[in-house]
Amino acid sequence: MKTKFVKKEEAHHDWYIVDAEKKTLGRMATRIATVLMGKHKPSYTPHVDTGDFVIVINAGKVRVTGEKLDQKTYSRYSGYPGGLKVETMRHLLARKPAEVVKLAVKRMVPRTKLGRKMFKKLKVYAGPEHPHEAQVPKALDI
Repeated sequence: MKTKFVKKEEAHHDWYIVDAEKKTLGRMATRIATVLMGKHKPSYTPHVDTGDFVIVINAGKVRVTGEKLDQKTYSRYSGYPGGLKVETMRHLLARKPAEVVKLAVKRMVPRTKLGRKMFKKLKVYAGPEHPHEAQVPKALDI
């Protein structure tokens, strides 16, 4: 029995939608990363982008367990002396709620060219509206 590898042209990409309201961030992010990589499909091929598009709505209403809101920090560095900015999850959720979900998923996909291509298929919105109704997304169970 031979192994069948999917070619780039043969890959089919579906659209899924996830409502993040009252969903645990980490559990939701692992499921989204799996769908972005295409590991949920029987035709998964590691070196080809076989994953699907994922739309996340209500990212501002995501739930976290424990004391992560005050203890987890996100840092960014401008490159200049004294340019390190550190922010707690509570402040980042208040300022940019979509960024919390994006960062959680981004750290779960491979850190390669293919991983960056997979990550571009993630669309995150803080509220319930999104501009992708024409793609007719299916609900993704988490």
